Amino acid sequence: MHEISELALTTGPEWPYGIRLADLSGHSAWRGEPFRQFVLKVHSRCNLACSYCYVYHQADQGWREQPVMMSRRTIDVTAARVARHAREHELSAVQVILHGGEPLLAGADLLGYLATAFRAAVSPETEVVLGMQTNAVLLDDAMLELCLSHGVQVGVSVDGGAAAHDRQRPYRNGRGSFEAVHAGLSRLTADRFRDVFAGLLCVVDLEADPVEVYESLLAWRPPAVDFLLPHGNWLSRPPGRVADEQRTPYADWLITAFERWYSAPEHETEIRLFAEIIVLLLGGHSQVESIGLTPAAVIVVETDGAIEQVDALKSAYHGAARTGLHVDRDDFDAALPHPGIVARQIGVAALGARCADCSLHRICGGGYYPHRYQPGSGFRNRSVYCPDLFALITHIGRRIRADLDDTRRRTG
Repeated sequence: MHEISELALTTGPEWPYGIRLADLSGHSAWRGEPFRQFVLKVHSRCNLACSYCYVYHQADQGWREQPVMMSRRTIDVTAARVARHAREHELSAVQVILHGGEPLLAGADLLGYLATAFRAAVSPETEVVLGMQTNAVLLDDAMLELCLSHGVQVGVSVDGGAAAHDRQRPYRNGRGSFEAVHAGLSRLTADRFRDVFAGLLCVVDLEADPVEVYESLLAWRPPAVDFLLPHGNWLSRPPGRVADEQRTPYADWLITAFERWYSAPEHETEIRLFAEIIVLLLGGHSQVESIGLTPAAVIVVETDGAIEQVDALKSAYHGAARTGLHVDRDDFDAALPHPGIVARQIGVAALGARCADCSLHRICGGGYYPHRYQPGSGFRNRSVYCPDLFALITHIGRRIRADLDDTRRRTG
């Protein structure tokens, strides 16, 4: 595998900052891809204390400066900005994701107000797809009725069965949260509300058995499962991602889960990471920015109305996600030439030399952008998970090729 740094350490601003827009983008008149996903931090606090949380336990502590809750005025201004962006770029649909912190702490009144405000502000020519990512602790029948009436799709974060989940996702007093999450999920997956069940999100925990985790998630009959790698980078390595690149603990975990999922006699659910890798191996394009080279089209609005880049950048350093823009004075188009946005939209041009020379660079895309950070060279590095991504993609590729070869033999 490759050595740690893709570039010699620089004395100037870290990449992509301090570079002229034309040089960064390769275009004299850069317009960029319009934003199609708007993440709204409707509540900046949380009722859990997840061990891996990038908002509260990693480099950026900006949440301390944020208002606890987004105001109705900020909601109205943001809705108008989204409507204008959709209109000017003739977007057929926009996705509005309620996030936090924990969005349910904002309460049913504010969330209902937000849903109504966005549907009223955005032109009927543009579909508004509302979603929410929650820990489900406060997911009661009244909140689910609101989600059902407004068409809010609900994703739940849960890290497997009780033991695995409670180890990573306790309350702030250390008590496990699984019992409350189980109750919320039981309500969500009941017949009345199942139509708003979007799926489950699970952060990989090397201490947990991958098959047990997958099967505990599968018991809820989710339409989709997202396995996420814990946020980390070259300065702050994720748990278990040691310097020895012959070791691939995250690939080992994910390959075990992949084999259980892929070898099942019938399709049980979609696992987005695996499905996206398969699509890319077959020549398609990814639908998520954590894998592949598809231009990122997500922007974040904080509770105070600040416009920020993808919030996972908070795991890199304090202020890494900031743009200096605000919905009170700036349209979303003003964020398109921001170096951090451009860097996540220029595809292979954002990769360092080592990544560009790798046979799998169009599949892994260099890895998730926040995971590439290293002081000195910024984000023009391969992912800290490079060895794991290489091993996982290679394994899936072998399995797919073997099945395709077998199909060709059988069909003549």
